Amino acid sequence: MTGLFERFAAPFLHALDPEQAHALTVKMLKLANRAFTPVNGLMLPQLARDDKRLATRVFNLNFPNPVGMAAGFDKNAEVPDALLRLGFGFVEVGTITPKPQPGNPRPRVFRLDADRGVINRLGFNSQGAEVALRRLAARANAGGIVGINVGANKDSADRTADYVWLIERFAPVASYVTVNISSPNTPGLRNLQQAEALDDLLARVIDARERVVAQAGPTAVLLKIAPDLTLAELDDVVGIARARRIDGMIVGNTTLSRPPRLGEVRNAKEAGGLSGRPLFALATRMLAETYVRVEDAFPLIGVGGIDSGAAALAKFRAGASLIQLYSALVFQGLGLIAAIKAELIAALEREQLAGLSDLVGVDAAAVTAEAWPA
Repeated sequence: MTGLFERFAAPFLHALDPEQAHALTVKMLKLANRAFTPVNGLMLPQLARDDKRLATRVFNLNFPNPVGMAAGFDKNAEVPDALLRLGFGFVEVGTITPKPQPGNPRPRVFRLDADRGVINRLGFNSQGAEVALRRLAARANAGGIVGINVGANKDSADRTADYVWLIERFAPVASYVTVNISSPNTPGLRNLQQAEALDDLLARVIDARERVVAQAGPTAVLLKIAPDLTLAELDDVVGIARARRIDGMIVGNTTLSRPPRLGEVRNAKEAGGLSGRPLFALATRMLAETYVRVEDAFPLIGVGGIDSGAAALAKFRAGASLIQLYSALVFQGLGLIAAIKAELIAALEREQLAGLSDLVGVDAAAVTAEAWPA
């Protein structure tokens, strides 16, 4: 089925406007999900089972494989089960905001074909919490690991209160919750990464998680950070995250920087966050810098520019216990998921390792000693 999609649908989708292509892809996944979902609503197993060597336990959750769909694709929790069937070990939906909001004006997504990158300035376009909550509650017994990425409304008078409210609502239906304060497309949002604001935010978020633990059970809380932090800012972020005892971090979001030799000159000038292959070097360096500061206090998810098995392997060696991808699927197609898993297995066999945990962070110190990525 994946092969047929790659052969016939992918070229057509790539010819469309990026947002039109995305919307159509979600509709196609919805149709596929209905076709494979039995009457009782329980999710069927994915079509090909993962090699047991890819299984890993992180955040007290058992992942069948460590390759996840990053937030941004399934913004409104419409197709998490369809994505799990495609071979992802976990799916992160969102970013979900408390109230519906349209996001920024179109056009707001731009492909950089020559660079295998994407620029977006979507601005947390969301159908709102209540819509997503109904969908997630309806699939509560379906199984699979589904994380929920949450963000504040653009016009909120108290953005920290938005995160607290979202944690309280979504903890009962989430495998984990990610606090996203690193999108560059909501004015002022990244200010929440500054020390005083971050300390207050994490204190209130963790308190909210504990208030609902009786009905929700233990829910891991993760923090998603920008790759554009200075190392001094990263020192503060990691120190506060450790002090507030969060469960993990995702490194990182899109970047406002632009590498000097991008091929798509016109689109590269568009405002917004850059993702895909041009982000890989910066995101991987920030991952390694975070890993050496965390000192095994909690696990990390590596995201940014993963478009091959080798790139995925580099993320683990830089400090990731799990990885996520999204932009590369625009250019590489769905076959990338299986290709990455195959390379991870090959690496374990080459190095005669029992599991991926043996690779985590082995190159982190060396990566932090390299010249800073251009």
